[in-house]
Amino acid sequence: MWHFAMSVFLIELYGHNLLLTAVFGLVVAGSVLVFGALIGDWIDRKPRNKVAHASLFIQNSSVTACCVVLMLVFSYKAEIEQMWHGWFTVSVFCYAVVIILADLANLASTALTITIQKDWIVVITGDNRGQLAGMNAAIRRMDQVINIFAPLSVGQVMTWASNVIGCGFILGWNLISLLVEFIFLSRVYQLVPPLAVKSQQNAGEYVIERQMELTNAPTEQKSSPEMQRKSVTKLPLCFRKMHRMLCTCRDGWKAYYRQSVFLAGLGLAFLYTTVLGFDCITTGYAYTQGISGSLLSILMALSAFSGLMGTILFTKLRKHYGLAVTGVVSSLLHVSCLMLCVFSVFAPGSPFDLGIFSLLTSKNSSLNHKTLVHGSDHPESYISIILLFSGVILARIGLWSFDLTVTQLLQENIPESERGIVNGVQSSMNYLMDLVHFIMVILAPQPQQFGLLVIISLLFVITGHVMYFIYLIWPSHGKSFALGVNTAFYRKQWKAHSCCCLFM
Repeated sequence: MWHFAMSVFLIELYGHNLLLTAVFGLVVAGSVLVFGALIGDWIDRKPRNKVAHASLFIQNSSVTACCVVLMLVFSYKAEIEQMWHGWFTVSVFCYAVVIILADLANLASTALTITIQKDWIVVITGDNRGQLAGMNAAIRRMDQVINIFAPLSVGQVMTWASNVIGCGFILGWNLISLLVEFIFLSRVYQLVPPLAVKSQQNAGEYVIERQMELTNAPTEQKSSPEMQRKSVTKLPLCFRKMHRMLCTCRDGWKAYYRQSVFLAGLGLAFLYTTVLGFDCITTGYAYTQGISGSLLSILMALSAFSGLMGTILFTKLRKHYGLAVTGVVSSLLHVSCLMLCVFSVFAPGSPFDLGIFSLLTSKNSSLNHKTLVHGSDHPESYISIILLFSGVILARIGLWSFDLTVTQLLQENIPESERGIVNGVQSSMNYLMDLVHFIMVILAPQPQQFGLLVIISLLFVITGHVMYFIYLIWPSHGKSFALGVNTAFYRKQWKAHSCCCLFM
């Protein structure tokens, strides 16, 4: 409910323009990019139940506080805009508070997602990969079912009542769900004793590795780590903490790169550089094209149903053909459906007009004003918007199937001791690519420029799938030699994957 409503709230606050939603996405993506490795390291070091409960509390309380602020802003918008001619509230205080609270909620949500979906279920299923695939699909199905009803409920409330009541509805739901989720997580933790045990392998391996490096290093180099340690201890406490955080980030990115599934994870990250999804950008664009909040919620529900079909496709394909072929089929299906979005750029009713770039740089303010408000009018034809959302909705089948494929590859190949920090860096990579797409929207925020963003998005998606194909055909040969890993297994996998790709 919150993810759906936030994009509509930002459009209402700033007018029919995608700029504020892009700024919000930029802040969210940038914060996860910076703190992703630190969040993962925190997950690895702390007990699983404490991490889950802390993340849950921060997430729900931040959303609740943000809803309170939005309710006050919408209720007293006229009075607030008169304060200092609206400059203080509209330009600084109001937007800053809303975006900071929403960003904090997203960071906590990232930590909770890594904890439950990347760590807990791997421990619960043990070495049973079939059960792991089934649980991954079951969790995504629950997500998609909730995504059908949540936008429908809050969308109807916002359409037939008001934004204030919509905020109050989300606020009340968060307070109730906080208690329910806390009880359920505690119960699961009690039912699965292995969740209380965490591997310390990573720390031991690091100490052994450092000892081997010092043993093999020349005499003049052996004292350098000790000298560095002494120099760091002389620094003030705040600088020492900063140094430790930077070292954690560096080690996290190194651990991510040395994983055998690095290219598959990187390919998944490239899929985040897209406006072809139900995020605040696409829903905001539809809102400027005359699509109501009620209809948007219905489209979002259809998208969730399509994602549900993707989880079923993943389960069937993985069971009969394995993960490799599942990823190939999902990739081809994903790209094929997104071609409808490219067709929508040139279809009747599309506001696509690259001439907007020259208009925005001209000195004629009347032309600029006309351009800015054009997006609030209803289009002459709805063919373009129909093609766009048909492609976006149908593409969710291949997208979620591919996402589950890469997710399980990461789960099966990342050591338990590095599970948190590597998945934290994976989240950082995802948001780094997400950051690129928000920068694109900030550079081209007008609805008339949206078609260009659609074409660029498809190019990034194709690049991501190509990286997955490279992983299948040439799975980490270079890294396995560099790290001194036995490559016999990879040779067998390479032959099998090559046959699969040729067959497809």
